[in-house]
Amino acid sequence: MLGPIEVKNGAAMRRIGFTTTIPTEIVFAANAIPVDLNNLFISHEERERFVRKAEHDGYPRNMCRWIKGIYGAVLQQKIEEVIVVMQGDCSNSHALAETLQMHGIKVYPFSYPYDGNRQLLEHEMQHLAAQIEVDEWKDVENWKYRLDETRKLAHEIDKWTWSKNIVKGSENHSYLVATSDFEGDADLFASKLTSFLMEVKSAKPMPQKARLGYIGVPPLFSDIYDVIEEYGGRVVFNEVQRQFSMPAKSPDVVDQYLRYTYPYPIFRRLFDIKKEISRRKIHGIIHYVEPFCFRQIEDIIFRRELNIPLITVEGGESFSVDARTKMRLQAFVMMLLEKVELQDPEAPENEEQEDENGD
Repeated sequence: MLGPIEVKNGAAMRRIGFTTTIPTEIVFAANAIPVDLNNLFISHEERERFVRKAEHDGYPRNMCRWIKGIYGAVLQQKIEEVIVVMQGDCSNSHALAETLQMHGIKVYPFSYPYDGNRQLLEHEMQHLAAQIEVDEWKDVENWKYRLDETRKLAHEIDKWTWSKNIVKGSENHSYLVATSDFEGDADLFASKLTSFLMEVKSAKPMPQKARLGYIGVPPLFSDIYDVIEEYGGRVVFNEVQRQFSMPAKSPDVVDQYLRYTYPYPIFRRLFDIKKEISRRKIHGIIHYVEPFCFRQIEDIIFRRELNIPLITVEGGESFSVDARTKMRLQAFVMMLLEKVELQDPEAPENEEQEDENGD
């Protein structure tokens, strides 16, 4: 596995981890490798060991596995610098930061302003840039334009998921979620996206008839998309993962992270979700939550505001979908199939038309 320093083009490079999507452009501008700690944790073959490490050190068993996994991943993978989002993500981030500092990890705090104030966000971004030693702000803006080209490829994969029905829900999830850190190498990741688009462009449309949207944090269940497709449904909208790819057109890097919906009040997310439900002709919504997470309370708002069948799925102790959740998902998909009378959905109209988000 990678150590704290990676050699790239003959030069040693720092790895800087982060607890949720942050302005990745700043990390690249600091000549460092961005590492989304969520991706590092969930994709690692020893992810269970990361969780056990946190519990061994005193983390409660009834705490979110994402937090415990991140803690374990940082220590086991020797990440020496971590950007912790103190506002706009998990309410347990403060304690996570403190326990990491206890081990000598250098922590850089970053916050998204709750009210989306541009001046406050710009100040936070510039402060972060100064903390990790970015030479000039123009380097950050240059990286925005460079990464935008790669993001366009991810947006095309997302579009083909719902407009052409040739991309699986799991593939949509994997490529979009990786845009949080571009797998540490923007050029290599762009080549990977290009290769995938070339591979699937002539594929036949998939047969699943029930079109679903997935909202909430990315799942700990590695097989949830396969389970859904086995029952005759397919996820054509991954809400938060899509937001990681920055789907909104933005004139500058600060505006880009103002338009990113996840860290702000839920009503911004609702506006985006409702628009995509209509555009993608979605029949039902899966709302994924983690046990003991404050975001479970937001389920109340989603159920009230979304005029569409919704099932709430809770993560647990396993990285695979448990038997009870499988039964619930099967019943939900069967109900949706009956609702659409087992007819193939029409392709969404105006698939080539850009909306205000530009994807």
